[in-house]
Amino acid sequence: MQLNFPEYTFKTKNEAGKKRIYDIIRKRFVALTPEEWVRQHVLCFLTLSKQYPQSLIAVEREIKFNNLRKRFDVLLFDKSGKPLMLIECKAFDVKLTPQTLRQIATYNMSFKVPYLFISNGLIHLLFVLNPENNYVQTEEFPVIV
Repeated sequence: MQLNFPEYTFKTKNEAGKKRIYDIIRKRFVALTPEEWVRQHVLCFLTLSKQYPQSLIAVEREIKFNNLRKRFDVLLFDKSGKPLMLIECKAFDVKLTPQTLRQIATYNMSFKVPYLFISNGLIHLLFVLNPENNYVQTEEFPVIV
């Protein structure tokens, strides 16, 4: 599936009849699902197009929220190690809805980041926390300091 990102080259392989893709952050092959296809494009976009260091990116880590175990997709940190942008990836056939925004906002209660990014590979939504403490849509990605 062609996504709305620059063209990137990926390492893939078949293993036991299942397609796998190499994750540049986790440094291993992972199952190539539609959501993973989007996530790998997002990771390449962050590292190759936006030049964010790989060392400042965490992928699919578990968090606890209200005694529930959840997994965020991608978290970008600033150079001091403070969470900067939380990213939610959806498969290309999943519509981005207010529920998607609620999901990432719920995860953000654990991090309180100033930037939220949601993508299904076709549509990308970036939000920044404004001085009134509300998230507003923006086109400007954060600068890492």
